Amino acid sequence: MVIEHDGFGAELRRRRVAAGMSLSELAGKVYCSRSFLSRVENGRRRASLELAQLCDEVLDAKGALVGLAPLPGTDAVPKAVRGGAGERAAGTVRSPEKKDGRYDHVEFRRLLRRGDLSHAAGEMREAERHYTAAYRGAEGDPRAQAEAVIRMARRWSDPGQADRELLQSLRGCLAALDGDGSAEAAGLRLRLEAHLAKKMALAVSQDTAAGLAGPAEGARLAEETLRRLPDDGDDEVRCEVLTECRWARYDFMPAPESLTLSERLREAAARQDSPYFRGEALMAVAIDQLRNGRIFSALATANQYRKHAADTHSVLARWQRHTLDALLDLWHGRFDAAAEWIFVESLKFIELLRADYAVPADNLTQTRLGQAYWLLRQQGRLAELFTSDLAGDVERHAYFPVWRAGLALALCETGQYAEGADLFLGCVADGDRFPPSGWAVPALVLLAEVCAALDLEGGFDAELAPVLPTLRARLAPHDGEQIALGGWPTVLLGPTARACGVLALAAGEPETALEHFRRAAVPARSSQPELARLRLAQARAVRRVGGPGSEPNAVRLLREASRGAESYGMTWLGGQCERLAGEPGRA
Repeated sequence: MVIEHDGFGAELRRRRVAAGMSLSELAGKVYCSRSFLSRVENGRRRASLELAQLCDEVLDAKGALVGLAPLPGTDAVPKAVRGGAGERAAGTVRSPEKKDGRYDHVEFRRLLRRGDLSHAAGEMREAERHYTAAYRGAEGDPRAQAEAVIRMARRWSDPGQADRELLQSLRGCLAALDGDGSAEAAGLRLRLEAHLAKKMALAVSQDTAAGLAGPAEGARLAEETLRRLPDDGDDEVRCEVLTECRWARYDFMPAPESLTLSERLREAAARQDSPYFRGEALMAVAIDQLRNGRIFSALATANQYRKHAADTHSVLARWQRHTLDALLDLWHGRFDAAAEWIFVESLKFIELLRADYAVPADNLTQTRLGQAYWLLRQQGRLAELFTSDLAGDVERHAYFPVWRAGLALALCETGQYAEGADLFLGCVADGDRFPPSGWAVPALVLLAEVCAALDLEGGFDAELAPVLPTLRARLAPHDGEQIALGGWPTVLLGPTARACGVLALAAGEPETALEHFRRAAVPARSSQPELARLRLAQARAVRRVGGPGSEPNAVRLLREASRGAESYGMTWLGGQCERLAGEPGRA
């Protein structure tokens, strides 16, 4: 019975014959049996993406064969491709057998290669099996084992949590290489230290760290590793160190400095010509361009990432591409398109990737949750947060301060001001544990939004007065044209300058607030919904400044904000504009 309908088998046979290669020769090069490959060519067995990638590489098909392969998750990968009868029965890959007391180096490289192909396809569980088998088979060779552990460390970890298993493996490999003075060992140590730094820095606080190895220690190790990275040398070492150290320092360096690292990574990845590092570099650059308010540059980078995702045929790359597209849809006010992804299409991806254990499920659910939250907020529908399972998800992730800040804002914007103020004060009390940058910026911006809501409602001066100086001091280094980015990436929360402005307004400094709002207008001009929010804040500041012409100017700003809110269906914002327009002098 023919089960293959996409033309892969026929195209494989055509290219094999054209290359003058027999079935046996090709089967040996792609690590499967001649009989199985014959059935694939005859359309009686479906090829896995991994097999398609191997055949494409051997026959120099330049992606033509990969493009005909089924996407991961659409069909089970045949056992004959994954390793033969009995080898996969327990869900493991057999390690290379030792010969004369030494491991089989050829088999070790084969396992690494198969792991790389699975990782590139987004099949992280399968990649992990190959890397683990390679590591175990290379016992007695510290350099080879270090190479395998480096591959393992590229996997995604649960956000905000320390990956204790990998921390232990990385430290073990570093200890095993101690005393090896070769150039290869020096490069391996740099790569291992870079991964160790990132895994340490993943903890959102000391509470979620592994012992004393907290995020600050990870950032310091990353800084030391970058200092020892030579300006020339192996581009793979350079790409690995720049990728991991940038993430390790993400919460501890200013956004412009992070963009500089991302650009260095993109240059190194172009020289290395590795799909893995090319994807990492493009996503890093896009994230840092967004954080620095360079929206139009980020659009160009996002287009490059879309092409990369299409070329790799990785479900995980497609997930990241769609997530980035939804972020931009939310920023530009294309709420219907964002809703289609968030509430319909993303669920299909999550189920597929979760079923295959491709990535930790928490990465997927928190990203979707953040985008769902922001869509509801933009549309004035935050009340739905408390009538669905979303509020429970927010509370379960409350070890991230950004979620506590988001919940406080949701309470305020649904009329539960007292409860929101209580949660807000508790979150601010933990502010001394925030890092100087990274995830702290969106958390602080959300807390500023809570201040704005409490200030607009009135009656909360006693609660706001003690905490405003702290919040303003923490946000001051991020003033200017930066935009607060929640997640990696999830949503753009707006210009940090606008957040500084609403804090100044709540502190009774409307002139200072207007200066911040003028700076915020530069990045806000790329988003009509954000401009509407900015004009409402400007109208309040103009009224508080007072003087001749202030009321007509405030009314004009309110009308512009109201038109924007109506055009984009931002009901809560529109209600606030109507409320202020109907009460002249209220600010």
